[in-house]
Amino acid sequence: MATQKPSKNDFYWADDKEPHFQRRQQILEAHPEVSKLFGINPKMKYFTLLWVSLQMTVATFSYQLSWIPFILVTYFVGATIIHAMFLAVHEITHDLAFTKKSHNNYFSFIANIPMIAPYAMAFKYYHGIHHWDQGKDGEDTDIPTLGEALLFRGLIGKIIWFVSQIFFYALRPIMVKSLKVNKWVVYNFIFQISVMSLYAFVVYQYLGMSALTSAFMYLFLSLIFAGGLHPTSGHFISEHYVFEEGQETYSYYGPLNLVTFNVGYHNEHHDFPRIPGSRLPELRKIAPEFYDNLHSYKSWVAVNWRFLTDKNITLYSRTKRENQALKKANA
Repeated sequence: MATQKPSKNDFYWADDKEPHFQRRQQILEAHPEVSKLFGINPKMKYFTLLWVSLQMTVATFSYQLSWIPFILVTYFVGATIIHAMFLAVHEITHDLAFTKKSHNNYFSFIANIPMIAPYAMAFKYYHGIHHWDQGKDGEDTDIPTLGEALLFRGLIGKIIWFVSQIFFYALRPIMVKSLKVNKWVVYNFIFQISVMSLYAFVVYQYLGMSALTSAFMYLFLSLIFAGGLHPTSGHFISEHYVFEEGQETYSYYGPLNLVTFNVGYHNEHHDFPRIPGSRLPELRKIAPEFYDNLHSYKSWVAVNWRFLTDKNITLYSRTKRENQALKKANA
């Protein structure tokens, strides 16, 4: 259990291990049938291909829209698809689309396409650390830095951070912990640059510069909306920001799980990262005594609103654990 915050200008600090390992052992002991839920979601590859194809098609023909319809389509269609692809990459990172790890890695490149920049393999590296070293200082890059917490205070500060948080999620990891560049990171980079260059060439050749400009504006704004002022972005806040002292991971059981591969079942996901999102509701049904007593949410919009307006919830409202190696290095 997390300790009390030393001050309002500090994180919550826990002196125990993250809660999911122990709960996983307890659930398996009480309900050994849960292990039958492990495996892949065979339908996931089809949903991902559909979303990617739709996003790139809308981007290609977005030049035909006037400004107001363009913004509305970008927000309601583009941002929703992009956020779905964030969570597709998340599922694939856990090898939940194919049985072979290499097939999952390659397929994550496909899900990555509408995000413009290569992202999938870097996410896989940092997200793995987030799971196995949850909250560990200098390791878990999901937690805002001290600089972010100091700078983005109060209602205005939190709004600025919230609207632009996609940039912090992209840049914070490499500032906190160096990315280990392996062949998959290189493959991801080469694939993404190649695909986007080919896409740009084809659109320019057949539809002209205005269509190309509109397509990339659509993709870029979809990315910005998806990571900020969009209902689905509530999962960024709801998952681990401490709204109830003593709990560091939270689940969401609302309708937006339908377009986010059930990422809202976040306690369940951290307990069993090898169970695909499609079967996490079944996990909760099997073991309700482990989840029904935990604080959870039914609205990501309400979570976002409370985060922005509640003065007691800040960027410090995250649980951290000491990193002894980092502490010695800084001594």
